[in-house]
Amino acid sequence: MFRNQYDTDVTTWSPQGRLFQVEYAMEAVKQGSAAIGLRSKTHVVLASVNKAQSELSSHQKKIFKVDHHIGVAIAGLTADGRVLSRYMRSECINYSYTYESPLPVGRLVVQLADKAQVCTQRSWKRPYGVGLLVAGLDESGAHLYYNCPSGNYFEYQAFAIGSRSQAAKTYMERRFEGFVSSTREDLLKDALFALRETLQGEKLKSSICTVAVVGVGEEFHILDNETVQGLIDAFEIVGEETPAPEEAAPAADEPAAADQGAPADEGAAPMDI
Repeated sequence: MFRNQYDTDVTTWSPQGRLFQVEYAMEAVKQGSAAIGLRSKTHVVLASVNKAQSELSSHQKKIFKVDHHIGVAIAGLTADGRVLSRYMRSECINYSYTYESPLPVGRLVVQLADKAQVCTQRSWKRPYGVGLLVAGLDESGAHLYYNCPSGNYFEYQAFAIGSRSQAAKTYMERRFEGFVSSTREDLLKDALFALRETLQGEKLKSSICTVAVVGVGEEFHILDNETVQGLIDAFEIVGEETPAPEEAAPAADEPAAADQGAPADEGAAPMDI
């Protein structure tokens, strides 16, 4: 089942100048579970949805620790994300052994992008079907990058990838100007609220999400379920007492509703939900 005669090989250009195999890999990212990232001057927060495929199975990890100052959240093919996170760990270990200092986040992201780009120029390889949000802290401050299967990478103040991520983007676009000066607690609050926007009305619980944080004086770590549930309970109470400004709510709800109505999961690949 092919889209056209130009998508049988990753090195074949279409007359319109497109590489369809790379675009298919980017589509796999959109089919994966949602993952979001936010950063301030001192902290970066990652959050992801990690639903199990059935009640009899456990969920797959979506957030990985790379080094004490770097972590990643993935959306797409989980197996590819696991392989790339292992590669990133190796690079951090090698750099630390050679130079006796932590690997700068930007340098690691470039190396990861180069590795992904090679797979778009080799006929015997396929692009990695996973997008990565790389959160880290180094001498130049806190960083949040997005690595694309095409080999491109971008630095963001806040970003969301995966299924129904547009609803989370809409929420963060209304508030991103205040993220730079946000405290750790405010970032966690906004991360959970943004993650809730991707659930299509389903109640947010600690059993279906993972939250991680890294910051000044705080190594990258994943929060336990009890801590996350406590944050969810506290923030939902605060949200009822202090609702968002009324003038911004109607305009912001329309894109979210449109995004929630889209059947994003109907064509989800069976290897990642």
